[in-house]
Amino acid sequence: MSVAGVVIDARGRAPLIQRRDNGKWEPPGGVLEREETIPAALQREVLEETGIKIAPPATLTGVYKNMTGLIVSLVFRCEVADGAPTTGDETRALRWATREEVSELADEAYAIRVLDAMDGASPPAIRAHDGVKLV
Repeated sequence: MSVAGVVIDARGRAPLIQRRDNGKWEPPGGVLEREETIPAALQREVLEETGIKIAPPATLTGVYKNMTGLIVSLVFRCEVADGAPTTGDETRALRWATREEVSELADEAYAIRVLDAMDGASPPAIRAHDGVKLV
């Protein structure tokens, strides 16, 4: 299971990170560690990849299953508590993106996660993808 956090700024933009391992643009997030709770993993991943500390609680905006990789990802809309945007060990670049930029930069399977969070999907969206495209 993985988590991702979408922080929306005052201008309606969300940070996307460019991963060092594959160069892809995605919302900050990652796989939960064995003994980690979902909120703790969300806090850790967003902080590690963006330098932003998020305020609890975060709002669940979607559940996404990678049909190829068999990974379920929970995506949350988050608010900033503290910190300044920066890159980390896993992050090549960080960019605040508009809706249009999200769709241009990220593969469809990741862009939809950010767009659902920007929309504040309620109830949360439930979607499946093949790692790149929605199915």
